[in-house]
Amino acid sequence: MPRFIDSIRTPRLLLRAWRDDDLPAYAALNADPRVMEHFPSVLTREESDASAGRIRKYHEDSGFGLWAVELLAGPPARFIGFIGLQVPSFEAHFTPCVEIGWRLAQAHWGHGYATEGARASLDVAFGELALDEVVAMTTTTNERSQRVMKRLGMHRDVADDFDHPRIPEGHPLRRHVLHRLARSEAQRPV
Repeated sequence: MPRFIDSIRTPRLLLRAWRDDDLPAYAALNADPRVMEHFPSVLTREESDASAGRIRKYHEDSGFGLWAVELLAGPPARFIGFIGLQVPSFEAHFTPCVEIGWRLAQAHWGHGYATEGARASLDVAFGELALDEVVAMTTTTNERSQRVMKRLGMHRDVADDFDHPRIPEGHPLRRHVLHRLARSEAQRPV
């Protein structure tokens, strides 16, 4: 197991371990229909807290995970979402693998935060964790996240598209796209 990676700093963000005081903001983010548009439903407070608990446990067990994100500038530290790495807990043709993901409050979209934090996460993935590949996935309709994947240098092969096993057959969000990035292809910021 790699050492516990408690935090990552970028020019504008702090990706860090979760705290109990993140839970109300995380619940608000998960209750926002705009943020959850590409998920089967919004989450109740209890579902959101359970999600945060799983994220924290994964981080504790693995040494890395979906870090809580806060802005470095502006008002005192405030949670705006998560960005990071995790191993998907379902089986598909591309698993086992490590996935990069993000979810930010809508007020923080369009500022490049997802890309900035994801690049820092990829540096950890290909550096300290010495991974050979990282994947990202989303619904076919989530063009915003697909644009972030492309900005990261990830590429899509339509043969990798898949039906998410946790979403029921016939559901409009079941079909997912998969993007990949190999360590040899990673574009590291200078």
